[in-house]
Parts: sequence; structure tokens; C-alpha cells
Amino acid sequence: MFPIIPAGSAASFPQNDEGIFGFGEKASGDLATTNLVSNTGVVGSDVAGVGTARRFLAATEYGGDKGIFGFGYVSSPAGASSLSNLVSNAGVVATDTAGVGTGRAALAGCGYGGDKGIFAFAGYTNLVSNAGVVATDVTQVGTARTDLAACEYGGDKGIFGYGAGYVSMTNLVTNAGVVGTDVTGVGTGRAYLGACGYGEDKGIFGYGSQASAQVTAVSNLVTNAGVVGTDVTGVGTARNKIAACEYGGDKGIFGFGDTWGNAYVGMSNLVTNAGVIGTDVSAVGTAKAQHAACSFN
Repeated sequence: MFPIIPAGSAASFPQNDEGIFGFGEKASGDLATTNLVSNTGVVGSDVAGVGTARRFLAATEYGGDKGIFGFGYVSSPAGASSLSNLVSNAGVVATDTAGVGTGRAALAGCGYGGDKGIFAFAGYTNLVSNAGVVATDVTQVGTARTDLAACEYGGDKGIFGYGAGYVSMTNLVTNAGVVGTDVTGVGTGRAYLGACGYGEDKGIFGYGSQASAQVTAVSNLVTNAGVVGTDVTGVGTARNKIAACEYGGDKGIFGFGDTWGNAYVGMSNLVTNAGVIGTDVSAVGTAKAQHAACSFN
């Protein structure tokens, strides 16, 4: 029998079991390689890159069990891109899809509505359908900024937070993909941080830069109502230009990053289903930063 779903019930995000870190930059240049994350939080070795190598891109889940990498900065020819690459429910990255919308970098992405995604900030918003199709530009709402992070919360909504200028404001995303006006910031203002969901309906922002030459490992939990909590003392190596995604249905992982000045690292830090960040896990794969991550399957 089919389950009985009460009328008016909110859709919920699929609790994806696996994740993927992809693209970014290493010491010798841009990357297209990826690293899969198992349903126990184990990061795999490098998978040969598919698509155009680039950095400062974003990623989000879509379609219930798939993902998409989008936008970013390409070094040759130099410029911001609107390319995207779909990720199958087996974690296979597809070749480039021609860009839709304004090319840009240092934006963020997250899921909304249970099976769709959104790329936003750096000037515009672009919705992603449940078939992985990126829509044309929507004029940005809220303070224009880059170098922020985003994650899901509340079953079918999203939140963008922090960003360039070391700010701490957030912007909520409805289950219809509408970005709200600025919400007064909570916690340490910072940029180049990461975010992911945990506990099935909550989120976490973590790591980043507090100011020039000052990285942090502080984190801030997001309730299932989209309320950001005060700073939680950092755990693990302080770093920025980091990425994060969900794994194991209700847990998360922060991975890779820069301890400052292009000192790229490859360690990861697991997040429990209670939002507790663990100590450093030894590096696997090429040390990198300015990458992106999402969950799948």
C-alpha cells in the first residue's frame, strides 16, 4: 500500500546516502577531478575529471537523488562561466552543459522544494528544475555579495548565509524557490565558508575567513525553522575556501580547503546527526580549495 500523506504536508528533502566533492584549484592550477563520499563518510581517491576545470563554482542536489555543479571561474580563456555538469545517482559527472544565465563565480547553491535546486548571489538567482535544467537569471534579492555558503533546512527550504565583507546576514529560500530579504546576522561574520544539511531537517555553516589572514573553524547551527544559532567553538583545522555536503541520510561532511595563502589541504571533518563536528580525518585525494560539493543517491 502507498503511505497516507496528510494534506498540506511539506515535501521533504530525500536523505541522500552519498556525496561528491568536485572541481576547484590545486597548487598547479584548476581541477575537474572529483572525490566521492560513501554512506559512512569515507572520502574516496581522485576520480578523473570530466568537464571544464574551474574554481569558485557551486553545487546543489536536484531530482531527489542527483546533483549539479554550476558556474565558476575558468582560467583559460579567463572569465566567469555559466557552464553546468550533472551528477547521476551513481555519482558520475557528465560533460559540460552549455551555460544558462550570467556567467559568475563565488556564488552558492542548495536544494529547495524537495526535488529542485537553486544557485544564487554574485548578482543573480537561477533555479534548477527536478530534471536538472538551469533557468534564466532572476534579479538578486538581498545584499549583493560573493563568497557565501548555502544549505537546506526544514524539509523543503534553503538558506544562504555570510559572505564577502565578512558579513553574517542570511537569506531564507521558500519551498517555491523565492529568496527572501536579509535577516540580521548571528555569529561571527565571515567569508569562504561551507554549509550542509544534517539531522534530516537542519543545517550547519562552518569554517571560513573572519578577516584578512585569519581563518576559523567556528560553526553555526540552523534550526528546522531557519534560525541561525550563535557561534560554536571550532573543531579541526581552521581553513577557508572549503565545501560541505550531506551523507548517510542525516549526517554531513566538510572537506578540503585552504589554511591561508594557497596552503591547500585534503582533510575532512564529519558532522553527526546532532550537528557535532568531528576532529580532522586524514587527507584523501589531491589537496584543493575553491571547490564545491553536493549529495546524491
